[in-house]
Parts: sequence; structure tokens; C-alpha cells
Amino acid sequence: MSWIILGSSLIILLGTGALLGAALGLTGFILLHFQAGGASSLAVNAAWNLLTEFTLSAVPLFIFLGDILLASGVSTRVYNGLAPLFRCVPGQLLHTNIAVCTLFGAVSGSSTSTAAAIGSVGYPELSRRGYDPAMVVGTLAAGGTLGLLIPPSLSLLIYGATQDVSIGKLFLAGLVPGVMIALGFFCWILLRSRIGSRVTPLEQDTFSWLDAGRGLLQVWPLPILIFFVLGTIYMGIATPTEAAALGVAASIGLGLTWGDLTLPKLWLAFQRAAMMFSSIALILVGTVILAQAVSLLGLPRTAVDMISTLGFDRYGVLVMVVLIYLVLGCFFDGISLLLMTLPITFPMVTSLGFDPVWFGVIVTLLMEVGMITPPVGLNLFVLTSITNNEVNIAEAAKASVPYWLILLGAVGLLTLFPVIVLWLPDMVLN
Repeated sequence: MSWIILGSSLIILLGTGALLGAALGLTGFILLHFQAGGASSLAVNAAWNLLTEFTLSAVPLFIFLGDILLASGVSTRVYNGLAPLFRCVPGQLLHTNIAVCTLFGAVSGSSTSTAAAIGSVGYPELSRRGYDPAMVVGTLAAGGTLGLLIPPSLSLLIYGATQDVSIGKLFLAGLVPGVMIALGFFCWILLRSRIGSRVTPLEQDTFSWLDAGRGLLQVWPLPILIFFVLGTIYMGIATPTEAAALGVAASIGLGLTWGDLTLPKLWLAFQRAAMMFSSIALILVGTVILAQAVSLLGLPRTAVDMISTLGFDRYGVLVMVVLIYLVLGCFFDGISLLLMTLPITFPMVTSLGFDPVWFGVIVTLLMEVGMITPPVGLNLFVLTSITNNEVNIAEAAKASVPYWLILLGAVGLLTLFPVIVLWLPDMVLN
């Protein structure tokens, strides 16, 4: 009966156009009242405990950090600084998109912020030089997904804060897979630039070690910012929340001195960050209420038992979870999908013996797949708007298919060899 109420309530509420957070919270209240003996007060306590949790305060700070970088024009300097390094490599500046997204993701934490910041610089420049527009958008959309996995990752931060998993371990766990996937993207660009139709201009820029050295000197402040955000966490100097605050202060200083940040731009960045966190906070409250009801009624354990009767082992259950994320990723943005599903999937998967840190990376990878999967692939929409519809959503989605396959292949590889995810956090923090 609880499953019927859960499913029908969500379908009805979402079908009437209710906000996702409201739909999740109301469903939780209904379950607590009618199925848990009127234990609605537990929802209020759960919501209060969440909103007063110290770790969660890092979320708006990291969102604000990404918006500051976007407003300050730092992405332009980083892009121009790294571009000379790839002039001698097949694919040339297409590699720059991935490299800059990787570095930008190490301070932004947001996929859409990364895609927007680098796309607004990269697309006009590469389009003017004669690169294939769809290929450019594909690299930018895929590169933007790295902002979800490479620390400081907003999704890993929310995952750790809501599921009581070490954020330091999650950040370390995302580092190696993030670099590995970026290398996979580089390899595809190399391969695609040598086969099929031409995607780079006929005129090739000449490589110069002098230009490459000068370019690297232009990006010297970025490692400092990365240290403030990540180095302080790994060295045990600061908590994730304190590191986020240090990152905000450093990004403001860099934006004012090294970038194009002004006080009006800073205020607009603050407003955008406040609006984004407000929408996330509503979903967080709804999620924690639903999670309280789901946990109290033991629904994850019931789901595992039901699946076990079908003869699936724990990997069969995991495959079903992955398929659910892939389907839902077509219709929900990453953070909403994460918060909506964790009350069921987290206890289900961890009860089967899977490591919670490993599962956090896997879920984030599946969210990355959703970011470039229509009809609600947010990175695709962001970039097609940047191109002024010179590349439509269908062309962008088609160009993103190889990167979609690379991400899905990474999920399979990390499932077969979970040590790739876990060895770094185990080595550093244990």
C-alpha cells in the first residue's frame, strides 16, 4: 500500500505542475500521516536538522563561487592561456575546451556554470576560426559535465551532506575518475579529427614553446584558487564549508585584480547564487521529509526483497538502478534527480554491500550522462542558446553521443574496478 501511495502521490502532484520540492515533501507527509501512525512531526524535525547542518552551508558558497568566476571573465583568461598548448595536437583548440573545463570544474563545482563560462568564450572563437560548430558544442557540453565530478563537486557535496558520507573522501574519490574521463574525451577528439568529415579548419596554427610558456604564465592565479578550495581540505586545514568561504574570498580578490569583476557584477552573481540555492533548498527540504517517511516504513529493504525474488544478485539490482537513473535523467536536471532518488536508492544500494563513497561517484556520473541527454539535457540547452541556435538541440545531442558513451563506459569500468574510485581516499584519509 505504501508503494501505491508513494507512486500515485508523486504522479498526481507533479502532473498538476507542483514544484518538485513541494511534491516530495507532501508525499512524505502523506506517508507519515497515513502509513506511519500520524508521525508527521518527524518531518518537521528532519527538515530543521537539515537546514541547521553546518556542512550544508557550503552549498550556497560553492554556487556563489562559480557565479563569481562566471561574472569576472576569468574563464576568458584561462582559455586564452591554455590554447597555445594544443596547437600541435590533432583537434587543436577542441582539446582546449576539455582542458579548460577540467580546470574550471576544479573551482566551480557546477556543470552548467562550467559549460556557460567556457562556452561563451570557446564557441565564438572556434566558430570564427572555422571549426565544425556541432563538434565544438559537443566538446563544450561534455567538458561541462566534468564540473559535476571533479572536486569541488556540488553534487558530491549535497550527496555527502544529505547521506552523512565524508565529503573529503567524496572529493578525493572524484578526482581520478574525473581525470580519466577527461583523457577519454581527449582520445575521442584525436580520433574524430583523423577520421570522417573535417572538423578543424584547413589552416593550422603553428606551435611555439614560447607562446605555450607565456600562456601558462597567464593562468598562474588559478592554481592558487584551487589550493584555497581543495588544498585546504586535503591538508586538514579547513572543513568543506570553510574552504568554500576561502574560495569565495579568493575568487573575489582574483576577479577584482586579475579579472573583470566589478561591484555591480558581484551583486548580480550573489543574486543568481541566492536564487539557485533557494530552489535547491526547497528540493532538499522535500527530499529529507520523503526520506524520513521512506526510512521509517522500510521501503528500500522491501524493494530489495522484491527484486531478490526475481532472482537478481546485487549487481542485477545495481543495473536496474542505473537504468532508472538513465531514464529519469532524460526528464529531470541532475540535482533534482539526485535528491529525488537518494531516499530510495542510497539505502537500497548500501544495504547490498556497495561502498557509499563509490556509489556517490557512480550517481554523479549518471547525472553527467543526464546533463547531455535530451529532452532535459541542461548543458545542451545552455550551449545552444550561446550559439543563438546556430546549432540546434538535435545537432548538439548527436554531437554529444560519443561523450555519452564514454561516460557510460566509465560507469561500467568503475563498477568492475571500484578500486579506481576508492584507492586515493583510502590512501590519503585512512
